[in-house]
Amino acid sequence: MNIGGFVKNTLIDYPGKMSCIIFTQGCSFRCPFCQNKELVDVPDDAESIKESYIFSFLKKRKGLLDAVVITGGEPTLQKDLPDFIRKVRELGFLIKLDTNGWAPEILERLLKENLIDFVAMDIKASKDNYEKAAGVKVNIYNIEKSIRLIRSSGLPYEFRTTVVPGIHDKDDIRKMAQWIEGSNLFLQKFVPQNTLDPEYEKKNPFTNKEMEEMKKIAGQFVNCGLRA
Repeated sequence: MNIGGFVKNTLIDYPGKMSCIIFTQGCSFRCPFCQNKELVDVPDDAESIKESYIFSFLKKRKGLLDAVVITGGEPTLQKDLPDFIRKVRELGFLIKLDTNGWAPEILERLLKENLIDFVAMDIKASKDNYEKAAGVKVNIYNIEKSIRLIRSSGLPYEFRTTVVPGIHDKDDIRKMAQWIEGSNLFLQKFVPQNTLDPEYEKKNPFTNKEMEEMKKIAGQFVNCGLRA
């Protein structure tokens, strides 16, 4: 796999588990507010972290770490993702996958082959506003299929939305929550730093009060929480 970043220890990315995080290179979306721009626009000569280093680390952490979180970028772009996950699972680790849901056929394969234990999917906005948030043309049918696959998988899951001034407002949050009614959703406050589109670094994030108001609106339709 093309690995652009690695965090050795975290208690916050896999609920209730001590995990490490692998950041894959490349993404199918171009969200203007994305803070991982070095993983989105990857130069041809960009260096990657060798898989051998990752597996050497994991072998030494057996019994100390519970899980491996694979995020990006967009992990499902990696052609060898299933094989990589199998090798990690052979070492006894749980797998959490973070995805934008653009490739439901890959997600379905991972689920059918029991290669993941937890799924987190970014819901970018309401259907009407999706392409503005994603920064590219989006096949909404694929997004909806991924949502259905996750909800019917029987696995622990969460949907999450980074709430961005100029993209989201209360009405958009309401429409989005209605769309995924009955799901688990976390709203995350946008942070104007290191954004893919530099213009978004000039935007002021929503206040805590505004975030609470959006949580209340979404909470009429979904199980909603807030994240910093």
